[in-house]
Amino acid sequence: MVEILIVAFLILMVLGVPIAFAMAMAAFAAVSLSGRYPMVVVVKEMFTGLDSFPLLAVPFFILAAEIMSTGAISRMLLRFASQFVGHLRGGLGYANILTGTMFAGISGSALASAAGPGAMMARMMERSGYSKAYAGALTISVAVIDPIIPPSITMIIYALQDRNVSVGSLFMAGILPGLLIAVLLAGVNWHISRKRGYRSLEPAPPASQMLKNTLTALPALLLIVLIVGGIRGGYFTPTEASVVAVFYAIIVSAFIYRGFTLQDLWGAFLRSAIMSVAVLMILAAARAFAWILIIEGVPQSLANAVIAMDLSPIAFLLMVNLLLLVFGMFMDPLPGVMILVPILAPIAYKLGIAPDHFAIVVIVNLTFGLMTPPVGALIFVVSSATKQRPSALIKELPPFFLAAMVALLVLTFVPWLSTWLPQISGFAK
Repeated sequence: MVEILIVAFLILMVLGVPIAFAMAMAAFAAVSLSGRYPMVVVVKEMFTGLDSFPLLAVPFFILAAEIMSTGAISRMLLRFASQFVGHLRGGLGYANILTGTMFAGISGSALASAAGPGAMMARMMERSGYSKAYAGALTISVAVIDPIIPPSITMIIYALQDRNVSVGSLFMAGILPGLLIAVLLAGVNWHISRKRGYRSLEPAPPASQMLKNTLTALPALLLIVLIVGGIRGGYFTPTEASVVAVFYAIIVSAFIYRGFTLQDLWGAFLRSAIMSVAVLMILAAARAFAWILIIEGVPQSLANAVIAMDLSPIAFLLMVNLLLLVFGMFMDPLPGVMILVPILAPIAYKLGIAPDHFAIVVIVNLTFGLMTPPVGALIFVVSSATKQRPSALIKELPPFFLAAMVALLVLTFVPWLSTWLPQISGFAK
């Protein structure tokens, strides 16, 4: 069954079949041709993959991100970030990074961040004299921070696959890694802006204007505190936090910042529904795909083979890094988490690797796949939003990808970056 599953999946991917359909059709082919199980078992596993209360957080966080992108919240965050760094050399690049990092704290969706505030920042950078391709490449790189800084849809799915971690612990574990990536991207922006002479055209605003911008942005910034603080304080679960985020985003957009109409709300509902269906279809198909691997004993066989190699924890993590970087080039993070975590996590724990540390290494690895060809979804989203060829964006990405690899190595060799906050906040098991 495993051979049929893998071969069918690869053939369908080469033919350009969408990943959700490729995984589901491969699972049907494996069960049908083997004749060992009734076909209905694939449908059962697909429904089982969606039969989970925590999964309700996925469509709600997507909806919250769409409301924030449509309303004035993203503009307020952009204005707030620009006042601190916009006047520096390469200032709008720093503003892009800072805005994207703050938006990550209220979104959880890399694609929503890139298509919303990210595209807005890229257009502003272009009008200020930055290379159009460079602005787009920076936006792609900043968007990968979204699934790492809480709230994160990828982390919710990961916690469903591994009972050794909780959504709350992963949310806390992602904060420092996300900030590390932002700092390294800022270093790349500093180097390229200095090399190419990207200068700011605007002076620093006066203190009175900065205070006004800060007060105006405060309701948007409070959403970050509301989500993380509410979960940490035990006031609501991550699933409930997603619903709170939606209502808070509507109230702030419609009644505080104004300009958010019923038509805007309907558009946000429609876009989030389409994106949610796409995500949930992938999760359902990945569940059936992973079930065949598990029922055929692939995780156990692989675990025994790796343990027999007598690898050290660091050697194992380096091997996992290489595997996931290649895997992420061809598959989105969510199916990657559902298929690979049940296989790799037990091996990591037998080697003494902390659950939160391993989870962050896996999530960061697979998230970087969003910015790598040939499948990198962020490349095509930003290409469409900024109206330029994907090849132009890809040419500008190597320095940012190098920064991402440095971040990955640091996270691999320095586990406390992933484990310290969960420990001091009481989430670590």
